[in-house]
Amino acid sequence: MQEPIQKPYEVIPMGEKTWRIEDNGVRAYLFAGTGKALLTDTCFGRSGSLKALVESLTDRPVMVVNTHADGDHTGCNEEFGKVHMHPAEFAYYHAAKPGAPVEPVWEGDRIDIGGRAFEVIHIPGHTPGSIALLDRENRILVGGDSISLTPIFMFSDGRSMEAHRASLIKLLGMTDAFDVIYASHGDAEVPPEQIGKQIRAVDKILAGEVEGEEPPFPLPAKVFAFEGAAFFCSGEKQNV
Repeated sequence: MQEPIQKPYEVIPMGEKTWRIEDNGVRAYLFAGTGKALLTDTCFGRSGSLKALVESLTDRPVMVVNTHADGDHTGCNEEFGKVHMHPAEFAYYHAAKPGAPVEPVWEGDRIDIGGRAFEVIHIPGHTPGSIALLDRENRILVGGDSISLTPIFMFSDGRSMEAHRASLIKLLGMTDAFDVIYASHGDAEVPPEQIGKQIRAVDKILAGEVEGEEPPFPLPAKVFAFEGAAFFCSGEKQNV
């Protein structure tokens, strides 16, 4: 099968010293502070040097934090040297990138980039070490793949619908702290109400009340959708 043509990175400003970097269906977010910059995820890594692009946007030293270790979020990690992620992702990450330097971020850690800070929230489910980053002052949650208006991948080892549900309940209890969720796929800005929609969909799927449909592209999974939320899951009725 012919490889799809790779489009170049597209940079879209999102406010004061904030950019999203689009890369063929996935995106990274760059936040520049007075002391350093925070880059959340590094895309596929097939569209050229992400580091060179980031350095054209800010002259601050860059801290890379991966929301999780899927390959479309870690593709340019090596360009930046040391990166950060939750330790529950280390084994998965090093299976793909043996010996790559990585440092931990933990639940409750505060990442201060100077004039702006982000709180680490552990939200397992999509992967065991998935995290979100909460900017309380600007009322923004960077959600990775865990909150999305497009179907979320929930098949293969390490994914858990039950854990995802528990993480969604956790985030639901924090919605007074953010007004928008920055997602990695689909629409960039997702309303907090999507959390509740995903909880309801997960409940229906786990109860076996949603029939899977064939996905729009080849996958060893089916699409399970319910009232505005959807997941790619294995099995006929649920991901167990």
